[in-house]
Amino acid sequence: MKFNAVQKQSLSSSVKQERAQQWVAGIILTIGGLLVSIPFIWMILSAFKPESEVMQLTPTLLPQDFTLENFQNLFVNMNFALYLKNTLIIVLWSFVGLFLNAMAGYAFAKFEFKGRNKLFFLVLATMMIPGQVTMIPVYLILNQMQLTNTMAGIVLPGLVGAFGIFLFRQFMTTIPDELLEAARLDGASELRVFWQIVLPMAKPVMAVQGILTFIAGWNSFLWPLIIANDESLYTLSVGLQLLKGQYGGNFALQMAGSTFMVVPIIIIFILFQRYIIDGYTISGMK
Repeated sequence: MKFNAVQKQSLSSSVKQERAQQWVAGIILTIGGLLVSIPFIWMILSAFKPESEVMQLTPTLLPQDFTLENFQNLFVNMNFALYLKNTLIIVLWSFVGLFLNAMAGYAFAKFEFKGRNKLFFLVLATMMIPGQVTMIPVYLILNQMQLTNTMAGIVLPGLVGAFGIFLFRQFMTTIPDELLEAARLDGASELRVFWQIVLPMAKPVMAVQGILTFIAGWNSFLWPLIIANDESLYTLSVGLQLLKGQYGGNFALQMAGSTFMVVPIIIIFILFQRYIIDGYTISGMK
């Protein structure tokens, strides 16, 4: 197919116009991103300043007297090492719940049993119930089981979730049934089929759920605050709230605590954001 001179000129003009629009959009988004990032940059840099520099009338962006004293105070005077340990325990158990969600999603996707669809719709219906509504009933149940003020009481209610089951089910419906049947004919047990065939093929949705699980566990605040009366069971988010109450006038220390909470989440999101997008895309293709 040949283009005459007028068509070539028109095509070239449209391409240049599209590139110009992309450049303008890119510049606007870059400026907007920088404006949104200014509070985070200020927070991170202020965490390495002494309190006197943070409170001086002429603010400085970069630390003039670089110090790690604020972070040392967090772990020496504020028990942040204990809060970090509790948070990591919650995160690790949340990953155990990740595999439970995967098993449930696999069952809904590949097993035929009576009432499967109705039960799946019932699981989805729980997503419409705000978590705050179920906190009191769950608390009363755990209290009857004598699990209040324990790490088990903090971890158990969050092991499984309807959203995770939904994502795994949507992805696993795309796995060919013939592949699973071939493995069963070769003598593989259902557990072996799940671990050696289904899970390796479900890496995209495992990645996105793993990231979301880490973020949820790292930011856990309200439920640990409700269920735990002992400070030895508090998480980083609860410790940060205590920091605000006890050291409300020490802004440098508060900046250090906020930085310690936020930076790992930002790093995880930057490194794995494409997995989040890909996981949602793949899970919604069915």
